[in-house]
Amino acid sequence: MSWALFTCEDPAVWRGVEAKYWAVVEAKSLVKGKKSGKLLTLDRWFQLELPEAIAKRPDRYITLPELVKLMEWKLTRGKFRPRLQQLVATNAVEVVERCSRKAFTLLPDVLAAITELSSLKALGPATASAVLAAGAPEEAAFMADEAMESVPGLGPIQYAAKHYALYLSKVTERTKALNKADSQSDWTPHRVELCLWAWAVANQLQLPLVRDFNLKASLNDTSDSDTDHRPTKKQKTK
Repeated sequence: MSWALFTCEDPAVWRGVEAKYWAVVEAKSLVKGKKSGKLLTLDRWFQLELPEAIAKRPDRYITLPELVKLMEWKLTRGKFRPRLQQLVATNAVEVVERCSRKAFTLLPDVLAAITELSSLKALGPATASAVLAAGAPEEAAFMADEAMESVPGLGPIQYAAKHYALYLSKVTERTKALNKADSQSDWTPHRVELCLWAWAVANQLQLPLVRDFNLKASLNDTSDSDTDHRPTKKQKTK
């Protein structure tokens, strides 16, 4: 089930899943352990307001307050780790702006940009990828666990630049395929990642979304022989 969307080649299905994204975020924000509405508010900020703020600047960069809020978004979406929230706030204002500005100038070399951002306190490849996805969605995708688990052939999740490179390469391949099949040709790695996340979370929460699309053909492609490639126990974030 988890690979069904990724292996689907119909852009209409992807657009249908994308249209349900905010409903899935809202459902996720209401699950046990999450403050009602907090994730939805933070996600709207990350997906809509932050990209606009970055785009308006003469040189793309992120500010310290934005980075702190981005970390809050990431931890609210996934596993909350108070220590990371505290540590990211200890970065100097000027260092965050200088480092993030340089990272964006390194694009389209995404790995070089990830390495540059990872020099900041509390930033690993996953958080760094979030910064790039917000400011350069046409180049990068956020390293979300749910999205990675929805991509066949990745193996166990590793929070390392090399694993991110493999994940991004597969997401980029799917992006190109969708743009070739879709007359609008407006897909980006970040949009593909958002769809994969929505599909995975809808499955986890058993939302009606999974029944709205006919992906039986894709589901039948997943055989027992693929088991060795399925994500297994996750490694601790560094």
